[in-house]
Amino acid sequence: MRELILGGVRSGKSRYAERRAAERTDDVTYIATARADGDPEMAERIAAHRARRPAHWRTVEAPDDLAGALEASCAPQRAVIVDCLTLWLSNQLSAAGEPDPDRLRRQRQRLLAALERVPGDVLLIGNETGLGVMPLNALARQFCDEAGALHQELAALCDEVTWTIAGIAQKIKNNNKERDRVLPPSDRSGETSERNPLADRPGSQQQ
Repeated sequence: MRELILGGVRSGKSRYAERRAAERTDDVTYIATARADGDPEMAERIAAHRARRPAHWRTVEAPDDLAGALEASCAPQRAVIVDCLTLWLSNQLSAAGEPDPDRLRRQRQRLLAALERVPGDVLLIGNETGLGVMPLNALARQFCDEAGALHQELAALCDEVTWTIAGIAQKIKNNNKERDRVLPPSDRSGETSERNPLADRPGSQQQ
């Protein structure tokens, strides 16, 4: 089972993922992508997450090589939680000081390939950052674009996608029910390749 869990900050994503994993198995591995890097507030968040998890759960730190961590950690009858995609993506964009599109593309493809072949259950947590005002900063805009593209690719691969808000989880994709329609691939501008069905109607030509 593959599940993508999205929501805003403090929406209940991690608690939901932890509950889902515990319901499925006692064998759980937690892949953490955060770096404290001298940030006291981030260090507190990391410590709070660790304290909340059961003592027998394994923790693997993977701020960079998420694909490798998945391949090493996943096993039949085991649940693996990735917390979170957002920080992993931020780490990729900030690596070596300047964003490297080729490196990010390679890492993303490695992650998608690993997700398709690893055994066991995988629960992926990500912050949905694209619901607000478009940032003025170029790097922030790139981050929003890359996060949106990554979430779309992962959602297409996952059996389930869950949206969390105010501690409430809402299933928005479930392959155990009617198969979800997958949107056509998008280009980097956010436009899709799907033809507008209204385009050929009389009077529909854009001015």
